[in-house]
Amino acid sequence: MEPNTHCNGGLKNAVESVGERMKKKLWVGTLGTPTDGFGEDLRKDIDKRMLAQHASLPVWIPDAEFQSCYDEFCHQVLWPCLHYAVPDAPKTKFFYESAAYKQYVAVNQRFADAIIANYQDGDIIWVNDYHLLLLPLLLRLSPQIPPSAPIGFFMHVAFPSSEIFRCLSVRKDLLRGMLGADLVGFQTANYARHYRQTVSRILSFEALPRGIQVPEGEGLTVEEMREKLLGEEAKERRVRDGVVERGRFVDVAVFPMGIDVRQLHKRKREPEVAEWVSVLRQRYAGMKLVVGRDKLDEIQGVRHKLLAFEAFLDKYPDWQGKVVLIQVALQTTESNELAGNVADVVSRINSRFSTLTYQPVVFLHTQDLTFSQYLALLTVADAFIVTSLREGMALRTHEYVECQDGRYRPLILSEFTGSYSYSGFRSCIAVNPWDRRGTANAIQQALTMSDEEARSRWEDLHNHVTAQTAQTFVTTFLNRCVRANTEHTASLEDPSSLSSFSAIPAVTTALLVPKYKHSEKRLILVDFEGTLWRRDLTKKGLQELLRIGTKPKEGGEKVVLPAEVEEAIAVLGRLAEERRNEVWLLSGLRVGGVLEAVAERVPKVGIVAENGCFIKTRAVGINSGKAYGGEWLNMVANFNLSWKSSCLEILNYFTERTPGSFIEERQASMVWRFWTGETMDHPDRQWAQRQAAEAQNHIFDSLGERYGLRIIPGRNSFLVLPNNISRSTAIGAILHPGGPARSPVTSHSSWMTASASDGLSRTAFGLDEGGFGGFNSGDVGGTHDVDFLLAVSSDEKLLRRLNEFDGAETVSTSGKGTDAKWKLESEEAAGLLKGLAAVN
Repeated sequence: MEPNTHCNGGLKNAVESVGERMKKKLWVGTLGTPTDGFGEDLRKDIDKRMLAQHASLPVWIPDAEFQSCYDEFCHQVLWPCLHYAVPDAPKTKFFYESAAYKQYVAVNQRFADAIIANYQDGDIIWVNDYHLLLLPLLLRLSPQIPPSAPIGFFMHVAFPSSEIFRCLSVRKDLLRGMLGADLVGFQTANYARHYRQTVSRILSFEALPRGIQVPEGEGLTVEEMREKLLGEEAKERRVRDGVVERGRFVDVAVFPMGIDVRQLHKRKREPEVAEWVSVLRQRYAGMKLVVGRDKLDEIQGVRHKLLAFEAFLDKYPDWQGKVVLIQVALQTTESNELAGNVADVVSRINSRFSTLTYQPVVFLHTQDLTFSQYLALLTVADAFIVTSLREGMALRTHEYVECQDGRYRPLILSEFTGSYSYSGFRSCIAVNPWDRRGTANAIQQALTMSDEEARSRWEDLHNHVTAQTAQTFVTTFLNRCVRANTEHTASLEDPSSLSSFSAIPAVTTALLVPKYKHSEKRLILVDFEGTLWRRDLTKKGLQELLRIGTKPKEGGEKVVLPAEVEEAIAVLGRLAEERRNEVWLLSGLRVGGVLEAVAERVPKVGIVAENGCFIKTRAVGINSGKAYGGEWLNMVANFNLSWKSSCLEILNYFTERTPGSFIEERQASMVWRFWTGETMDHPDRQWAQRQAAEAQNHIFDSLGERYGLRIIPGRNSFLVLPNNISRSTAIGAILHPGGPARSPVTSHSSWMTASASDGLSRTAFGLDEGGFGGFNSGDVGGTHDVDFLLAVSSDEKLLRRLNEFDGAETVSTSGKGTDAKWKLESEEAAGLLKGLAAVN
């Protein structure tokens, strides 16, 4: 058995660099050679020897299946796409729709089967690179892999913008496959940002700076994914088991890969390296050496480098006969067409500039150098040049920097490599590989650079290389992976079980009455929209609702509300009249309009508006027929809301181009309803979904990080609101012992004007001082004496948090997997509350 020199050497070296801390590990991979001719006895012998001698587990894949997966799908479809090289038809007939995807799925499943068969409790599963994008989800689907098993995925290569990735016909499958991991890692912040944007755009999942929020029962329904990948057998199992995936958070982070500096330092001091250094110095005495080492594929830019070197010799003829480019080109599985084109350029340069004693280009492509020869070449080089058109992390540049200790010669580096994105590598000579003359000038600059400048640049490069080492990469990634998994599973009472909505018992009034009847202080939290009131979400219905509260009321004319709202007001009013009850209505609507009417009809009911942006405290009494107390609190008074005008401009642009779309502008948030049609299968809805993804990207890129915004996608709409604001934070303020007005999340200048129908005043946005100082907020709120807490909501995050209170009765109306104690169909919510009100 011999080591495979074409494997991921960077990963192998990185893992081995922490060998003392990872004594128990198992490599899972293929042998890298045809295996159809291997008999059963030979395979068993190889399995035994690989495990004993190399801690490795071979995955046996039929040759035709492996060839189709690896050579066709991975290298002709995924590799170009990930490196921004979307090929033109007809040459790339496989790119948009490849039959080899079936083999790609099959290979990923074989890896999953091998891992599942060897998994032990406490194992960490680390999946690497684009060949296994489906593997994290396939593992997560297996009942033999518990939710407590940390699964990490690391992409060693680049990840393109969503405009490129969306060209793949199987884009959704690949993205969902990666989201089976607890942690998805990338080489650079740009690649991680591209991934988050692509997921947001294609899957319509909420993308946050820290990662991806996979919604509950939306998009990533894992058993449906298994059906698509594995066929009818999985479908039958889903119907039988009733499994639905809960919402989960997937961390997305950056982990710059490095080299094992200590090991390289040790290797370069070996006698064989010194011998080759002496040989090279004698062979090229009096010459300047420019060195490059790349794979021979279109992405590595070898041809661009050679053309730039030719331009250099043309522009600076004094260097002819004095400088040699030594280019090591590693063969790949691609066709010989590129190799032929590169060889033509090499031949032309050598024919133009060679003499009897001088050859300008030494092109080594038939076999790779030994590692000792490679280190010697890096040591004697006067410049190292990388002209990749796109690359994850060019670790050969790290090796060059370490080998230059004592010589300090400069590095010429493509600005499209992952290494260049780090500040420590900005001391290189940056080039655009497409700019032939600019690269030629960079070669001139490197060869004529003063020793003082070269050393200063090298020190910056070396500081990065010694800080971002292979050991740091491995330990940081694995620690983050374990932490991400722990944070996810910690929220589950039973980490070994994923409960479907059907498995949760249905609540009835009779089940709650005993506890309700004998309690002294009750806190009742109820969702408005979707639970007590199912709104008409067609464009006509939305426009009609927005007109409520905007028409002048003459002679005390009563605002006409939908019948379902009137019914909700009646039952809430009955509950609020009971002295032991504190009732709160949770809504995403703006402060005026319907909520104003509700506040006027039932002043003793507290209201959370705009998903936590505003809170109306409960009226604490009636004086001369008029409620006192119960004013509006602004929870976003300290937020900069100037983003709204820019956001509105973006949404107007997309509204003009999306038939039937509708903007719901609120005081501190915005909703874009990109589809208001009556049917979900209308062909225009697919176009509207694409427009929504585009709009979300524009808003997040231009406004998200600058103003601290979050975007929450829904089935036919998305919400834009300030970060760190939610119904959960509002309930946290309500539960504060001093009441919401004295909660830490409420600013001192957060009181709003009494009349919400006039819109928000300057005071409402915290621009003026003062407020309603005579109101004693201590009369409401506080949890010190609540002995009955009922929450009826579809907000699973809120329900999960409320479960932390002993005896809380949490009721989910989401119809999805839930952590709530009870379930309830939304149309039955009013009946449940009526039953409790009757007990009063």
